[in-house]
Amino acid sequence: MAKHIVATIDEIPPGERKLVQIAGRSIGIFNINGEFFALRDRCPHQGGPLCQGTLSGLMESDGPGQYQYSRPDEILRCPWHGWEFDIRTGQSWFDPARTRVRRYDVYLESKDAEADETPDAGKPTEAPAASTAPAGRQKGPYLAETYPVSVEETYVVVEI
Repeated sequence: MAKHIVATIDEIPPGERKLVQIAGRSIGIFNINGEFFALRDRCPHQGGPLCQGTLSGLMESDGPGQYQYSRPDEILRCPWHGWEFDIRTGQSWFDPARTRVRRYDVYLESKDAEADETPDAGKPTEAPAASTAPAGRQKGPYLAETYPVSVEETYVVVEI
């Protein structure tokens, strides 16, 4: 791995980011409350400019009218399709209650037969719960590329 100086600490204030080119790769450097993280500026879903997306946190709820906002500015949302990635790990997260489509049963019958009425037809399928996910979310299938970042004296350094 080679070390690359990408900025001074002052160039990337808390809550901000800087896009840099290293070894032919576009990389986003993020300052989250004084900690620095680096992600490749390419969404693993469909190649969108991931690091140009919106930073947000997690909204969690124990029931109607109760909510808690956590991890501000640690979740990066791809500007193309809204996939969310944890800045610290690169892991994608999604909410299966809002990200599923309706499933319908399909039957083959002769032209003369009447439509079969099935009690479960048209019910959405339920996704299994994930124990390590933030409340109401599951690990997504994508993992954004992350790179080690360190601060040496006053410089932000990325290793590739």
